[in-house]
Amino acid sequence: MSFAQERSLESQEPENQEEKAAEEKARTARWYAIQVASGCEKRVKTNLEQRIRSFDVGDRIVQIEIPKSATLKVRKDGSRHQGEEKVFPGYILVKMIMDDDAWQVVRNTPNVINFVGAEQKRRYGRGRGHVTPVPLTLGEVERIFKQAQEQEPVVKIDMEVGDKILVLSGPFKDFEGEVIEVSPERSKLKALLSIFGRDTPVELEFNQVEKQS
Repeated sequence: MSFAQERSLESQEPENQEEKAAEEKARTARWYAIQVASGCEKRVKTNLEQRIRSFDVGDRIVQIEIPKSATLKVRKDGSRHQGEEKVFPGYILVKMIMDDDAWQVVRNTPNVINFVGAEQKRRYGRGRGHVTPVPLTLGEVERIFKQAQEQEPVVKIDMEVGDKILVLSGPFKDFEGEVIEVSPERSKLKALLSIFGRDTPVELEFNQVEKQS
């Protein structure tokens, strides 16, 4: 081996050591569930990423996730639109090595309520005691991410049982009724319409009706 090659290997060694150290820390990090203010999951993730850089704790807080599953929304005109929804609204998952600094960075992020863990009750007075963060088990982590990745799209529509509707077209145009059954996969619903003074179940296409406020 030439002198130049030896020097090249020596210069790479520290970098390789740093990479190995980072990989080792990533392996020892655990997943924690963090309760956040409703509807603030994305904002908390963005703020926490900024705080990680500001406080230089990227070697201890290594990943932030908001598990989501696919949805398929069927509008009243029958059109279908793909989207996503949170698996656990009001929570984010953080993979981290728990120490005082990392805990403080997460805990003091705006709109973070607390870690999910074991609550130590106050000896005196009222109010919540200290919560000791408890990491998720490997089985819980696998189940959460498997659910997010493999779940069939959840079909959602603008109509639900109990909604008041007005028929816009067809033989029952201008009739009013109440939804009693919804079939998203068929883009149809059943509604009770008053026909000849009797409540009669009628099957209608989504695009035949309009929800009444």
